[in-house]
Amino acid sequence: MILQKKIIKLLNTKPKIIPTIEIANRIMNLKKYLLKNIHLKSLIVAISGGQDSTLTGKLCQITVDQLRKQQKNKFYQFIALRLPYGIQKDEKDCKEAIQFINPDKVLTINIKQSVLSSESSLNMAGINISDYVKGNEKARERMKVQYSVAAMMNGVVIGTGNAAEIATGFFTKYGDHGIDINLIAQLNKRQGRLLLKELHCPKNLYLKKPTADLEDNHPQQPDEHVLGVKYNIIDSYLEGKKIKKSDKNIIEKLFFNSKHKRDIINLG
Repeated sequence: MILQKKIIKLLNTKPKIIPTIEIANRIMNLKKYLLKNIHLKSLIVAISGGQDSTLTGKLCQITVDQLRKQQKNKFYQFIALRLPYGIQKDEKDCKEAIQFINPDKVLTINIKQSVLSSESSLNMAGINISDYVKGNEKARERMKVQYSVAAMMNGVVIGTGNAAEIATGFFTKYGDHGIDINLIAQLNKRQGRLLLKELHCPKNLYLKKPTADLEDNHPQQPDEHVLGVKYNIIDSYLEGKKIKKSDKNIIEKLFFNSKHKRDIINLG
């Protein structure tokens, strides 16, 4: 089996989707999970204002809306977390995403002080972290906050990583990839856009350039600049289409180099 097919099989991606079916299946499976784990009543998602968290948040809100009605249980809730580092540069997009999702509850927790405190502690130990590593500190602090909220709210942390990010390792180990459930892991970027379009999301939210926005020295840097390949090309690769050899080599190198992020090694 060629590597492209192996990666597609590993991530369980599809060449084509029907948005209405993908939406319904995710909501149905998430409801089943909550009904099976009766102690869990809250879904927790960090909302950044980007495509992936907007889609995930909307799916979660629809899920709890339906559960409350079907189970006649008012305790089910969706909690959207705003976790800026200082002042968020795309604050307008984040507010618009929140308005579109219409969460049951919104909590805003600024992570800047915690990240700076961690950086200072490392400095005192003689470790001066780079801007890139500090970006990972931000991602891990955000995940830490999500789990603290989940623990106090009988909640489960829902991730926002799509198939293109997972395949290329474009996530922080034990940061945004440290989650309980991921609703969109089998969807590539353009498939996620199709779901948002079906859900009547404002166009500007799913057409904006994706950015992790973790580095102080490169604010709002597009993901594609870091990856060295367009998401549209990664999507085509994950759909089993033929792409240029140079692009294929980049994607597969990213896949191999990030293998440690997807695998846990248990040594006896």
